[in-house]
Amino acid sequence: MVVCVKYISTRDASRTPVTFTDILLGGLAPDGGLYLPEEYPQLSDEQLTRWRGLIADEGYAALAAEVLKLFVDDIPAADLEAIAHRAYNSPKFASEEIVPVTHLDGQLYIGHLSEGPTAAFKDMAMQLLGELFEYELARRGETINILGATSGDTGSSAEYAMRGRHGIRVFMLTPAGRMTPFQQAQMFGLDDPNIFNIALDGVFDDCQDVVKAVSSDAPYKREHRIGAVNSINWARLMAQIVYYISSWIKVTERNDQQVSFSVPTGNFGDICAGHIARQMGLPIDRLIVATNENDVLDEFFRTGNYRPRPSEETMATSSPSMDISRASNFERFVFDVVGRDAERTAQFFGVDVKAGGFSLADDPAFPAVVDPAGFGFASGRSTHEDRIATIRETFEHLGVLLDPHTADGVHVARGWVEEIDTPIICLETALPVKFGDTIEEAIGQQPAIPERFAGILEAERHVVDLPNDAETVKQYLSDSIRTTTV
Repeated sequence: MVVCVKYISTRDASRTPVTFTDILLGGLAPDGGLYLPEEYPQLSDEQLTRWRGLIADEGYAALAAEVLKLFVDDIPAADLEAIAHRAYNSPKFASEEIVPVTHLDGQLYIGHLSEGPTAAFKDMAMQLLGELFEYELARRGETINILGATSGDTGSSAEYAMRGRHGIRVFMLTPAGRMTPFQQAQMFGLDDPNIFNIALDGVFDDCQDVVKAVSSDAPYKREHRIGAVNSINWARLMAQIVYYISSWIKVTERNDQQVSFSVPTGNFGDICAGHIARQMGLPIDRLIVATNENDVLDEFFRTGNYRPRPSEETMATSSPSMDISRASNFERFVFDVVGRDAERTAQFFGVDVKAGGFSLADDPAFPAVVDPAGFGFASGRSTHEDRIATIRETFEHLGVLLDPHTADGVHVARGWVEEIDTPIICLETALPVKFGDTIEEAIGQQPAIPERFAGILEAERHVVDLPNDAETVKQYLSDSIRTTTV
């Protein structure tokens, strides 16, 4: 078995390899590309059989450690095991299983990814990232200033994972007025001295563009030790691969059984981890991309045309974490689709996207994108009416309350059940409590607030408002770094 421990940029035609800890703290590659392993490790039948017993006997953290060892060779194996067990445990996660899988109805299952401290699937990666960052910074005797952007859940997950950690500051950009009251309360209610919330005048894509602009300023990034926890960070995807494997194990009895996954997505990070798991040999039949009204990704998988929308055309919807029209992780997938051609990838994402997009409709590689024997992707779109109806019907008929994003995933999955004969695991995005107004519209009442979040809406807010301007954000970062210690 090939163990992949070196990494390349999607835009580096010279294929200059670097190590895991080299990329852990940095985010974007210097050329603006995203890091991926030189090769994906391949899973053997013996390995999958062993992992079935491992997760049954020792739990999710033990499986996570085994996956980490496939991708990391510059952290000792014993330390990786300790890191995984610190990241994934109860009561940090509400369920001892960490990621339970329950049957919904028919072919459909729910993969419960919202058992973590902020009730969102982003906790699955962020808790591991917090441990990895603190470990590596201590080993190097360094500090880092994390700059990120969030459309809802990434920010709170990152802040809860990094709060109080030695050597780490977190600066999180949010689109002003675009998150739900609960999401805002989770983030803005934190008063830790190493946490800085910034409400930017714009939408999520504007926040993401500012992060990229700052990260692309190599001298500034180096001087201010800027790192990333958004899904551009490879370690996030590495962590997410684990729950694809664990969910597959829980729904199958034999290694020759396939499952499909329906994944609500806007930034293509969650489902990109599924793509990598599939490339590693995990028996995945189809990967179903579920979008909301911001359906850039659905359009690509139907037509081969990738046309990112400008900010003014990005709609504010009732599944706000998916209100994204420029999907950062999509570059990783296209890099694989075009045979890891870094020059073409750099042209697509460094030039063409800025000019309005690109098309693979006539490319010989595109048919494999939607071929079950190729990359195995399918897609669908969900509207406000769709998700309201799905939440209501699932609650009334099955007694299961879904958040709006997970409802998008379930709605789109139902549209594919006649063409797919494998179990479909719909990956949960968050708990319904984070989207109270939409839940009330669907079922006539607010969702119950779990005891662990009691009083959160009454907490004092800690946030600064800034214009949509990278230079202003850079000045705020510089001032804050200079005047605080971690």
